[in-house]
Amino acid sequence: MFVGVARAAPSIPLVWSISSSRCWAVAGLISITLLAIGCTTVGPDYVRPSADVSGQWMEVADARVKPEPAEYREWWTVFDDPVLNALVEIAYKENLTLRSAGIRIMEARAALGISVGTQYPQVQEGTGEISQIWLSENVNPAGVTPTTTNFDVWRLGFDVGWELDFWGKFRRGVESANADLGAAIANYDDILVSLVAEVAATYVLIRTFEERLNVARDNVKIQERSFQITGVRFRNGAVTELDVQQAKATLRNTQALIPQLQTGLRQSQNALGVLLGMPPRDLQDVIGGPRTIPTAPPDVAVGMPTELLRRRPDIRRAEREVAAQSARIGMVKSDLYPRITLAGSFNLTADDAAGVFMGDSFSGFGGPAFVWPLFDYGRITNNVRVQDARFQQLAVQYQNAVLKAAQEVEDALVAFLRAQEQVKFLADSAEASRRWVNLSLIQYREGVIDFTPVLLAQDFLTQQEDRLAETTGAIARNLIAVYKAIGGGWEIRAGKEFVPMEIREEMQERTSWGDLLEAAAQEPKPVSIIPGWPDW
Repeated sequence: MFVGVARAAPSIPLVWSISSSRCWAVAGLISITLLAIGCTTVGPDYVRPSADVSGQWMEVADARVKPEPAEYREWWTVFDDPVLNALVEIAYKENLTLRSAGIRIMEARAALGISVGTQYPQVQEGTGEISQIWLSENVNPAGVTPTTTNFDVWRLGFDVGWELDFWGKFRRGVESANADLGAAIANYDDILVSLVAEVAATYVLIRTFEERLNVARDNVKIQERSFQITGVRFRNGAVTELDVQQAKATLRNTQALIPQLQTGLRQSQNALGVLLGMPPRDLQDVIGGPRTIPTAPPDVAVGMPTELLRRRPDIRRAEREVAAQSARIGMVKSDLYPRITLAGSFNLTADDAAGVFMGDSFSGFGGPAFVWPLFDYGRITNNVRVQDARFQQLAVQYQNAVLKAAQEVEDALVAFLRAQEQVKFLADSAEASRRWVNLSLIQYREGVIDFTPVLLAQDFLTQQEDRLAETTGAIARNLIAVYKAIGGGWEIRAGKEFVPMEIREEMQERTSWGDLLEAAAQEPKPVSIIPGWPDW
């Protein structure tokens, strides 16, 4: 029997039927319907939004900026620092934020399996029933007295329901879920890019604090010597107490800088520990004793601006989010059209267990039906508009992500180049300041000048040497920012699993994950069925 329902109003359905004598017509309708499946997909076909990208970098005229492409897989090796190389490897294996992102990829893979499963019969249920029925002896509308008012019903059956994907609703769902999986992988890559850059920048900051501490301690020694000289001259009556107090104030001010730098050093080490997946502790066994600030090469290869669309994971993530939302428009738009369903129930029914499996115990029904929510047009149409507006928002966000990426590269490039120039001036200034301190101290000892030039020289030397150490570290940090802005570093995960073995084993012990946890790390491809037939 064929049953159709047209929802003219939510509470007044119109129902009609086709008798069994028309079964050939029903079969023909089913055949035509099945042939039509896959031929119609409503909603827009996704096209990547256009993005405004410059043809060249603003600093390309500088000889230190190389427009040719380069290998960014392990960009941190340009610093030639084995400690930094080891830290990046530890962070890649142990960082908890990255692990969480990897697990979200497993979630997206499972969600894709759900979407794939919607293309197949949505109801596949084995049923069973054992019932005892008592009939009232006082109700006999047919005028026939039942032979018994107490009997059993044994039933075994199988129910199936399949909403045919006539308008491509479920195919759009697979398309959306597949794009979500791509976005999850791009998010993992984006976190990996940031992680590597943060590890490198934090390590450089640690070495910079160590260098600034050395500078402060060296200047404390110089100022202690001046303090001693003023004390001797004061006791000999050559100068007043003013020189002593000035020397003491300068010395104490420089000594006060040391605890501040020690605080920054410890906090940087704590931050590095978290990046490495470790609780705050002394990291001397990991980073060793004080070392010089990593030396950055003077030039950098940045490729072309258009390469950001391919390399930057955050741009790829934004683009995949747009693709997923585009498919959702079609999913919602399909609600404007009839939903065509094939349903059936096949049962073995008897009044005792022995009779269930006899041939004449078979019963069942099956046939197509459709539901068309004609009077929900306004609600559905507005839902389509909502999805379309969300798509447009994501498209604009994608375009903005491209602009911000270009800005980040330009900002990091100009900071890297100008910091090199700044260091040259500061190095000359620090050298002159050291000479100034030596000459003024000699002249002060000989009584040629008062203590004011010595005081100014020592204070200026402390400032300039501290600025020189800080700016030297800034060169390395700005180069790190360039590589981060370019989107380098995520390539190290190629061919590796997103989730470490111990986490996968823990998840597998708790829940059956089938082959999903063993899938190789790779970019998702458009699919209608996940390879390996997942548990849908």
